[in-house]
Amino acid sequence: MHIALKLIAQRLALGGLLLVAVSVLIFVGTQILPGDVAQSILGQSATPESLANLRAELGLNEPAITRYFAWAGGMLTGDLGTALTSGADIGDAIGGRLANTLFLASVAAAFSIPLAILLGLLAVRFKDKWPDKLISATTLASISLPEFFIGYLLIFFFGVKLGWFPSVATVYDGMGFWDRLEVVILPALTLTLVVLAHMMRMTRAAILNVMQSAYIESAELKGLSRFKIIYRHAFPNAIAPIVNVVMLNMAYLIVGVVVVEVIFVYPGMGQYLVDHVSKRDVPVVQACGLIFAAFYIGLNLVADVVSILTNPRLRHPK
Repeated sequence: MHIALKLIAQRLALGGLLLVAVSVLIFVGTQILPGDVAQSILGQSATPESLANLRAELGLNEPAITRYFAWAGGMLTGDLGTALTSGADIGDAIGGRLANTLFLASVAAAFSIPLAILLGLLAVRFKDKWPDKLISATTLASISLPEFFIGYLLIFFFGVKLGWFPSVATVYDGMGFWDRLEVVILPALTLTLVVLAHMMRMTRAAILNVMQSAYIESAELKGLSRFKIIYRHAFPNAIAPIVNVVMLNMAYLIVGVVVVEVIFVYPGMGQYLVDHVSKRDVPVVQACGLIFAAFYIGLNLVADVVSILTNPRLRHPK
């Protein structure tokens, strides 16, 4: 087998094993939480008989290993279970919220990825000069602040003081694209400021590493401008590490939206997860946790595969 295909197959197999391991951790973590699920559903006035009947109905009397395989088998077949607090099908409830989360993450990615690459190119072009220092200082300041603080600052200035954008990101079915985009501007901008610094600095470091190559010196001797050398010769050869960091931050945008969605009361997966954690609705927490883990592992696998395919030593081992 070709070495690149072999490495890709290994990465995919490891990704599958990692997802199984994460599912075990999620199941065990939700089982060892303090409190009684049946008690939290029926309340403090529940009788011992009603508690025993509900535990039997929920399958809580079954061995943990039996409950895990039943839950994992349902996940594999697309059956996410039923919410304990509302009796609603979790798959139906998550569908629309997952779409909202992916829309928010896509808008944030559409802002952050081109901006990070552009700032990285400018930082390399003006290395060790005031534009480079200004870009580095600004992005480091943004990543040093916690998400909730950035979100509240944006709400205060752009939502309350200026009134440019709504402070609460309320979306609903049938809402037009531009109306939906206006609503998610502030949460998307919050996520952009959080991930921008990492992507920009990795872009800068990757291009500077390539700039030390011999063919860059040849291009300089030909009289090409520095910016043309950067974007035409250095940037294409630095694309693999840049893709890696972009995919990692894309994974963060999807998984790390929990705090941002709560701040802006955005009806996405993060808000749904937090609401049901407070209610101790274990099936919802398990389903949301596994979906987040699957997205994170999947995007990391994409980054690995892209790195393998863009490595000429692996594509042409001879």
